[in-house]
Amino acid sequence: MYNILICDDQPDIVNALKIYLKPEGYRLFTAYTGKEALEVVKNNEIHLILLDVMMPVMDGITAISRIREFSNVPIILLTAKSETEDMVLGLNVGADDYIIKPFNPEILKTKVKRLIKNRQDLKAFYSQLINPQSEKESNADNRQKIAEELEQKDPFMSKLLGIIEDNISNKEFSVKKLADSMNVSQPTLYRRVKQATDYSIIELIRATRLKKAAELLKTHAHSISETAELVGYSDI
Repeated sequence: MYNILICDDQPDIVNALKIYLKPEGYRLFTAYTGKEALEVVKNNEIHLILLDVMMPVMDGITAISRIREFSNVPIILLTAKSETEDMVLGLNVGADDYIIKPFNPEILKTKVKRLIKNRQDLKAFYSQLINPQSEKESNADNRQKIAEELEQKDPFMSKLLGIIEDNISNKEFSVKKLADSMNVSQPTLYRRVKQATDYSIIELIRATRLKKAAELLKTHAHSISETAELVGYSDI
């Protein structure tokens, strides 16, 4: 079951969205200000947010900026036709899509399904990318194509995986060093990686090392002990 947060300062709109989405099988959370939305996202596993632009206490644009500091959850802006500038600003600070009020229920449901499916497809992409049994990076051309695809899909994860790859032989490479290199806190790093890939940081580093070890062993250019050393393991 996917968890969706609905955030709008107008209870009628929140209730209407609940009526449209509940039959689709989603678990629904509600908030009425950007500040409340921030707390819900921090304390729950949210798979998508429907977020109004104009709200008291904390507006939608500020809320997006704050959420993007620790989460890459998909966000759909709820905007009025007169809020075009805010809509553009919201997209620039990290919203994934928008829908204009009064909204068409079918368009709304379609956009929600599409964004959730895109994130699940991205998780599958990461799983295949670092699976030692996968042939996804079997040659240089594939590597370049995948690097470009990942940069377009998720620049944050593209940078993170690049840093892990650059430090793959470093036995002292740690989660703290990775967080420092990404210029984020360790809790934020844990949350964003888990959200994007379903892996913990340690699992992601280990899987990346094993994937690289598998590629090296297939070349028959190195012994097992040499391969272990090249991917940062002191014990074969």
